[in-house]
Amino acid sequence: MSRRSSPRMSHWPKGGAGLVALAGATVLVLSACSSSGTSSSSGGATSPSSASTAGVGSTTSGSIVWSASPLSGTGANDARTVLINAFEKQYPGIHVTLVSASTDTDTNRATLATQIAGGSSSPDVFMGDVIWPAQFGAHQLAVPLSQYLPSSYWTRFAPGLVAGATYKGAVYGSPLFEDQGFLYYRKDLLSKDGLTPPTTWEQLETDAKAVLAKGQTKYGFVWQGDSYEGLTCNFMEYLTDAGGTATNSGYTSATLNSAAALKAVTFMRSLITSGVTPAAVTTFQEPQAMNTFGSGQAVFLRNWDYAYTSAITPADGGKLTASQVGVEPLPTFAGQTAPGYSNIGGWNMYINPHSAHLGADLTFLQWLSSATAQDILSQKYGFISTVTSVRSSPATIAANPVFAVVPMTKLVPRPAGTPEYPALSTAIYQNVNGALAGSASPAAAVAAMESAANTALSSTSSGGL
Repeated sequence: MSRRSSPRMSHWPKGGAGLVALAGATVLVLSACSSSGTSSSSGGATSPSSASTAGVGSTTSGSIVWSASPLSGTGANDARTVLINAFEKQYPGIHVTLVSASTDTDTNRATLATQIAGGSSSPDVFMGDVIWPAQFGAHQLAVPLSQYLPSSYWTRFAPGLVAGATYKGAVYGSPLFEDQGFLYYRKDLLSKDGLTPPTTWEQLETDAKAVLAKGQTKYGFVWQGDSYEGLTCNFMEYLTDAGGTATNSGYTSATLNSAAALKAVTFMRSLITSGVTPAAVTTFQEPQAMNTFGSGQAVFLRNWDYAYTSAITPADGGKLTASQVGVEPLPTFAGQTAPGYSNIGGWNMYINPHSAHLGADLTFLQWLSSATAQDILSQKYGFISTVTSVRSSPATIAANPVFAVVPMTKLVPRPAGTPEYPALSTAIYQNVNGALAGSASPAAAVAAMESAANTALSSTSSGGL
């Protein structure tokens, strides 16, 4: 399964994509959390073709090809088609041809890398994972957008999104839609026991024990603990809450053998040893955690934005009602300012360096971050907007309980600012999983994680592709 980026298109991490029903529509879960991928191809791309940079961002004529994986809806209600129609209505002189990309993120990445490295000018623009910027930037497979779009353009996006789309000071991806981690909980059980939604991880553990002691559910807290990209996403939240980082600012060395990393891994392991989290969480990806909570067997769940709808939708296997499910920002560690950090998932827009239509490409790309396009994605199809003004608007907040929580959250990207991110992520999730399973102590795990991470960061064999 390849979902990488978060979520919906990647609602579930690690190389693979899945389909889930959201509000009656089939939705591609490309979880922006993913890291596998072994296609080998490297640079060779040149600067954007003459297609003139004159009038960049204000071009009103031309024809471009957009490669995008399915999002939600079918036929005339396909989200991509709806977006194209709305764009062409505003820019009748620009025609957009849709090429439907693979729903498997790694297949999609390998295909695009091969095409662009080979000099193909098509597609002109493409939708891609939030963890692609360094890999595509390092191999000249995407245009450094910040060379063409003013600094004022990037201020429209929610904090953290542009940083995650940046490689060596240049921004390669324009945020299209976003996903992040949330805490879902049983409102009915907490209310019955006189408890409030936890704002600290320690409170969550204590409250889960209290509910379990009364036999009200089978499990306290479920999340993604399998040895895959999703565990990197979970770990980054605890690590950041503890004040740690995965690498130095230049992504040249790991900073994982730290007090913060030890605190994060120790706590994650304690959730299992205390009985709050089932030992089987070491095999849980998004579907297993979702099914456990949605069937009423857990008090708390860490998952992506689709989880609320899935929990209350029988067609998705949900057995709960809206009155039973609450959603809040993720907690943080005691002594820190709440809320905790949520890992970023989602998808960006990129431009092919060989495109002969750069002006039209930029017009389309900028329109996709407009209020019109973002309202379509959020209010009609349930994707979290990347634009601050849209995600905080009353209409968006009223559209979904999860959207009401989004403006309260704090975001942290994965350490994907290096083209060696796939190997770096593997170093993280394999060692954290080992500690969770009890095959290594937390101290031994963070030491091994740092060593493996440094090996990954010093590699120049594949450049992440």
